[in-house]
Amino acid sequence: MVRAEVFHSIIVASHSVHRRHCYEAFSKAYETIFKTRSKQNKMTRNKNSLFFILLLSMLTACKISKDIATPAAPLPASFRNTLSTDTASIADIQWENFFVDPLLQKLIKSAIANNYDMQLAVKNIEAAQLLLRQTKWAYLPDATLQVAANSNRPSDNSLNGLSAKSFLGTTHVEDYSADIALSWEADIWGKIKNQKAAALAGYLQTEEAKKWIQTNIVANVSEGYYNLLMLDAQLAIAKRNIALSDSTVRIIRLQFDAGQVTALAVQQAEAQQLTAVALVPDLEKNIAIQENALSILAGELPDSILRNIALNEAIISDSLSAGIPSEVLSRRPDVKSYELDLIRANAQVGISKANMYPALRITAGGGLNSFRASNWFNVPASLFGVVAGGIVQPLFQKKQLTTAFEIATIEREKTVIQFRQSVLNAVGEVSNVLVRIEKLRTAQSIALNRVNTLQNAISNANMLFATGMANYLEVITAQSNVLQSELELAAITREQLSAKVELYRSLGGGWK
Repeated sequence: MVRAEVFHSIIVASHSVHRRHCYEAFSKAYETIFKTRSKQNKMTRNKNSLFFILLLSMLTACKISKDIATPAAPLPASFRNTLSTDTASIADIQWENFFVDPLLQKLIKSAIANNYDMQLAVKNIEAAQLLLRQTKWAYLPDATLQVAANSNRPSDNSLNGLSAKSFLGTTHVEDYSADIALSWEADIWGKIKNQKAAALAGYLQTEEAKKWIQTNIVANVSEGYYNLLMLDAQLAIAKRNIALSDSTVRIIRLQFDAGQVTALAVQQAEAQQLTAVALVPDLEKNIAIQENALSILAGELPDSILRNIALNEAIISDSLSAGIPSEVLSRRPDVKSYELDLIRANAQVGISKANMYPALRITAGGGLNSFRASNWFNVPASLFGVVAGGIVQPLFQKKQLTTAFEIATIEREKTVIQFRQSVLNAVGEVSNVLVRIEKLRTAQSIALNRVNTLQNAISNANMLFATGMANYLEVITAQSNVLQSELELAAITREQLSAKVELYRSLGGGWK
C-alpha cells in the first residue's frame, strides 16, 4: 500500500511543470516512506528507502522551465507585386531542371562538390553528428578502472609505524588494489534530455547551413556565368563598333585628302573609334577576372570557363511562380536554422535551470585489495565493495548559476527576435526581386526598341553621308549612340537573368 502511494507521488511529480509542484510531490513521497515509523520496522523502512531511490532515479520528465513555442511570424497573404495565390513555387524545382545549360550544370556540380565552404559545412555536420551520438551515452554512469600498488614506510615513532611492527612485523606498509569506480547522476530535472535536444538542434542547424551554402553556390555560379555571357556580348559589340567606325574613319580621311572636310572631322572620327577600342582591354580584363572567380568558386585553379551560347540564348522561363509567403518558412534553410536555434535556446534554459536544483548522485566501487602482493588476487578474501548516494544542492556560487540562467533566458528571447527578423527579411527579398523582374521586363523592351531604332538610324546616316546629305558629326553621333544602347541592352538582359536567379535563391531553391 505504501509503495503504491509512493509510486503515485512520483507520477505526479513527473507530470509537474514547475519546481514547486515537483517539490510538493517529492515531499509527499518522502513523508509516505519516512513518517510511518510507528507502523513499520527498520527492515521495511530500508526497503522503502531503496524503492524511493530507484523510482527517483527513473524520474526524468520533471520539467522545470517552460519552452517558448516557435512564434507566429507576421506573414502577408501574398507577396507584394504579385497577385498569385498558387502554392506552387519555383523553389520546388531541382536546380538541374531550373538551369538547363549543360555547361552551367557542369560548373554548378563542380562547385557543389569542390567548393571549400561546402567542404567545411560537411565537416561541421560530421562534428555535430559525433556530438549528437555522444549525448546518447549520457544516461550511462561514468566508469574508471584503476590498478595501483604503493609502499609506505612510516616513522618508527608514529602510530602507524608501531602498529605495522606489532601486527605485520615489518617497517613497510604495502597496498595493492584493482578496482572499478562508477558514478551516476539521476536526470531528475531533464538536464541530459535538454542536452540531447540541444545537440540534435545543433546537428540539424549544420544540415540547414549546408543547404543554405549550396543555395548560394548555385545562385553565385549562375550569376557569374550569366555575367560572363554579358561580358562576351559587350566585347562582341565593342569589336563590331570598331569595325563600323573603321570604315567611317577611312571615308572621312579620303574626304580630308580631297579637301572636303577639315582635320577636326578626322580627329573626331578617330576619337569615336578609340572609345570603342578602349572598351576591349577593359572587357577582356573583366572576363579574365570573372573566369578566375568562377574557377575558385568551383574549388579549382583559375582557368578559362567554357561556354557555347550567347547572352540572348540563355533562357530562364518567364513563368516564375513565387508561391505564398508561408511556404518560405519551410523552404529557406536560413529561416529554418533560426527556428532550430529557438529549440536549442529552450534546451539551454532548461540546462541552466537544472544546474540550480538538487542533484542525486550515486557512486559505487569494487575490486580487489590486499596489503600483500601474494594475496592480491585471493578471491573472495580480497574482494571489497562500496556504494554511496547523496543529494547535492548548490547554495552559494557567487551568483554564477543565476546569472547563467538569466543570460540563457535573454539569449532565448534574442532567438525569437532573430527568427522574426529572418522571416521579415526573407519576405522582403522575395518582394524586392519580384518588382525587379517586373520593371526589368519593361526596361528590356524599351532598350530593345531603342537599339532597333538606332541601328536603323546608323544605316540611314551612312547612306546619307555617302551621298553628301549628312555630315560626319551625324554619323559619329549615331555610332556612339548605338554602341551605348547595345551595351545597356546586354547589361539589362544579364540583370534580368540575375533577378530570376535571385528569386530562385530567395525562395529557398537550389539545395534540393
